[in-house]
Amino acid sequence: MDGKTRETRQDAKIKTEAVNLYYGSFHALGDVTFEIPARAITAIIGPSGCGKSSLLRLFNRMNDLIPAARVEGNVFLNDIPVYGKDADVVSLRQKVGMVFQKPNVFPMSIYDNIVIGPRHHGIRSRRRLAEIAERSLSQVALWDEVKDSLNAPGPGLATGQQQRLCIARALAVEPEVLLMDESCSALDPESTMKVEELMLELKQRYTIVIVTHNMEQAVRVSDMAAFMMIGEDRVGRLHEYSATEEMFIRPKDKLTEDYITGRFG
Repeated sequence: MDGKTRETRQDAKIKTEAVNLYYGSFHALGDVTFEIPARAITAIIGPSGCGKSSLLRLFNRMNDLIPAARVEGNVFLNDIPVYGKDADVVSLRQKVGMVFQKPNVFPMSIYDNIVIGPRHHGIRSRRRLAEIAERSLSQVALWDEVKDSLNAPGPGLATGQQQRLCIARALAVEPEVLLMDESCSALDPESTMKVEELMLELKQRYTIVIVTHNMEQAVRVSDMAAFMMIGEDRVGRLHEYSATEEMFIRPKDKLTEDYITGRFG
């Protein structure tokens, strides 16, 4: 592991242009415009209720599952509109995987948890599925821990192992982007450290976007930081966006400084 790459990447993986998100009459996100660099870790931070998770779910259209959700503006993955008329949502979610706050291990074996995605996408070869399982579990440093118990129930693993299993499941379909919504908040310090080390290794191949309330974690792992706030109109807005080191050492705005130093939030 070569540590955290500090310089800002210039090649954007995800772009948003004047995005507004509504849940029925509720205006959740207002005019969000920014670019997320490829092969880097971007942390979305801000107080509770400011729209961090809603913003994250825009990138793989998880908000579509919420009744009356509506998106205005543009979201691009590899310069292709995510919300275009011809957008293939199944293909999008293969390219943009997601790991949630609490491990959502399926009630099946460790092995079946990993290969469920590849099977869904048409892979039937036992040899190929076995290779995918070993590769994905190795990527999250879980292979050596479970290789002799692949048929054991996934929910029987310890919480930290379950979260790494969920990450491995997302990686099994070979995504381009990994979204992580407070994925360490339910973990003990040792498991959190393992997941953070994993993030730093995975960013060499993947674009990673995390939502976190842990400012120390944002500093430890992220290259870019996006600070969200509720505006005077009660709408979640992107307040400041910069390289993480710059934001935490020289924030452009007093509100940003107050948040990252713990004065509110």
